[in-house]
Amino acid sequence: MKIAIGSDHRGRDAGAKLASYLRTLGHVVDLLGDISIESCDYPDSAYLVGQAVSSGDADRGILLCSNGIGMSIAANKIQGVRAALVYDQNNAQKSKKHNDANVLCLSGESTPNQQLEKIVEAWLATDFEGGRHAKRVEKINAIERGENPTKIANDHATAR
Repeated sequence: MKIAIGSDHRGRDAGAKLASYLRTLGHVVDLLGDISIESCDYPDSAYLVGQAVSSGDADRGILLCSNGIGMSIAANKIQGVRAALVYDQNNAQKSKKHNDANVLCLSGESTPNQQLEKIVEAWLATDFEGGRHAKRVEKINAIERGENPTKIANDHATAR
């Protein structure tokens, strides 16, 4: 799988370690953005990773900053990106199963490296469940297109 990773200066070390780890698992990893400078702005990396995922240049994206919040906000502005901020394996799996998240946002400062690896492994190993969740993802896509998601029919019998 081809994975684009981006970070700001506060997620740089965790991002570099995660990239090395993912390469040992056989993934192709591109580190995007200028992390060689002392301070850099998270929207720059969020844009580069989001564009790589949106265009199909990367299968999935991973973003790391201090707490992951800014990266998540910025990445979700890019058409076709469904970025999820997660702090544990369970929510990483749910972000993929239920929301078809294609970009994972993580805290590079407060999550230990081994935990980051486990979160990413769980996310990469999880497939989108589809079913009732497919309609919900389509509603997200409708919002992205500037459409009213309430106009998409609901099937309350299957909703949980």
